[in-house]
Amino acid sequence: MNNLAYIDPPVTERIEGKTYLMSPRPRIDHTLVSANIYRIFGNYLEGKTCKAFPDGAEVHLDKDNVYVPDGMIVCDRSKIHRKGIYGAPDLVVEVLSPSTMNHDRGPKMRHYAAAGVKEYWLVLPLEKSVEVYHGHDGTFELDCVYTQVDAEDLADMDEKDRANIHTVIPVSLYDDLRVRVEDVFDDIDVED
Repeated sequence: MNNLAYIDPPVTERIEGKTYLMSPRPRIDHTLVSANIYRIFGNYLEGKTCKAFPDGAEVHLDKDNVYVPDGMIVCDRSKIHRKGIYGAPDLVVEVLSPSTMNHDRGPKMRHYAAAGVKEYWLVLPLEKSVEVYHGHDGTFELDCVYTQVDAEDLADMDEKDRANIHTVIPVSLYDDLRVRVEDVFDDIDVED
């Protein structure tokens, strides 16, 4: 007799017509960062038209490109269906891990841009940084890299170097939505 009453089906993504098995269990820092971003977006968007989605919702750009981003915001509610998001979200978040980094920076990034995603975040948990790209004419342009820097490192920098550190992300979808990098990486220092 099998003791497993229920087994989740594997999570897959379809990239340029090829199906890829996603990592079964992301690292804890990956999960915590995704949860922090969803919480920040969800709290801000409560009562607004746009909706935040956590890791796990599928994005169907077309039949050959079906992705599962680590977070997103969708403002056109007609794209929200029972089986996922059909069309381009307004903002997409991918938390980079070694096994998915090439896809997130390569074909997925190109397809999100071509589909009309307005803002694309690549989050690097180990570096505690967020690369923010804005969509322009079917491509993404790097807006800025936002970084969390500890007080000791800041003290060692001169004024010019400190001025080049960006720690608050202005989200392009709303004039008053600002995300502090330290909130993205809140409480992710866990033991190996």
